[in-house]
Amino acid sequence: MADTPAYPVGLRLAGRRVVVIGGGQVAQRRLPALIAAGADVLLISPSATPSVDAMAATGEIRWERRRYQDGDLADAWYALIATQNREDNERASAEAERERVWCVRADDASAATAWTPATGRIEGVTVAVLTGNDPRRSAAVRDAVVEGLRDGTLTAPAHRHKATPGVALVGGGPGDPDLITVRGRRLLAEADVVIADRLGPRDLLDELPPHVEVIDAAKIPYGRFMAQEAINNALIEHAKAGKAVVRLKGGDPYVFGRGMEELQALAEAGIPCTVVPGISSSISVPGAVGIPVTHRGVAHEFTVVSGHVGPDDPRSLVDWASLAKLTGTLVILMGVDKIGLIAEALVRHGRSAETPVAVIQEGTTATQRRVDATLATVGATVRAEEVRPPAVIVIGEVVRVNGPGDRTLPTTGA
Repeated sequence: MADTPAYPVGLRLAGRRVVVIGGGQVAQRRLPALIAAGADVLLISPSATPSVDAMAATGEIRWERRRYQDGDLADAWYALIATQNREDNERASAEAERERVWCVRADDASAATAWTPATGRIEGVTVAVLTGNDPRRSAAVRDAVVEGLRDGTLTAPAHRHKATPGVALVGGGPGDPDLITVRGRRLLAEADVVIADRLGPRDLLDELPPHVEVIDAAKIPYGRFMAQEAINNALIEHAKAGKAVVRLKGGDPYVFGRGMEELQALAEAGIPCTVVPGISSSISVPGAVGIPVTHRGVAHEFTVVSGHVGPDDPRSLVDWASLAKLTGTLVILMGVDKIGLIAEALVRHGRSAETPVAVIQEGTTATQRRVDATLATVGATVRAEEVRPPAVIVIGEVVRVNGPGDRTLPTTGA
């Protein structure tokens, strides 16, 4: 029987009694899926891991703190046997056989009447893979299938899931295409129209099917409109035409991304909108060059500031005097051309001129570059090094945690 393939079937366990014997690591891994399936789970074990204990404490499962006893599987639909006591396992397995209860044995798959597949779920689809007694191969196949479904590469174009018309505001992350969220990548694969920012992960656009219309937000004809108003109108126009529209933005839609302005315009037009958070460059770009924005004993807070208008500009909403008094990390976005004025203001209001500064240009991309300076020198250094946007500026002692760093560093994790 060991060489006979298993018959795959999906068990509907909602409201049905499931008995788990043993509260160790196996139970900890399997219980969440049983709970998600709505099973009425009874755990029988003298002890349990802290995670399993927490499931019982919150009422997700019932727990009887004892060893297995004959009769524990009465009225059960499914059993998981996962103790370290082989005698208990064999007795419970024998009861399962007598009572016709499908039974998984963690210690001896050949003695079980059921096997647990490597399982993954995405958008209402459950992928379950069985490869006999090779769980690592099962997991590898599952991961490959789920990833293909997530990014849209597995589904043939003729059968591609048709997204609901509307708009998704997708944060694309700091630039490296691998740093977009799984949900964001899937929505891109389902889009009919993509309106992309210059700072979004441009490499992802090359992966889109030929029928997808890609619109560069920087090249939308503005005419008598303000730039943002023109972008809002383009989103509304394509969505009203029944298209699934992705507004692909750099970083996170709500971190200096005008995402709320677009959401409000869509709401006024009656257009459904989904917001997909993205990894903000304010934390990911410093991390990519080895700078933590917080570090024990160095910085207990970090502040993210827009530098697109200078400290003396009447349009500025930033309290630079208060920022200068903080001891934590200051991260400035969109501030390359104003960094000299910003540094002068911080020093004027009390921040030490020797405070270290790192300027990271095009972070997480192949052309990433880091330039180090101090508040006293950063204005001149940025000009001398010809630093160009986009760049993230980090001010504070965290810059020195790993030393001043090279002027050019490889992208972490790329």
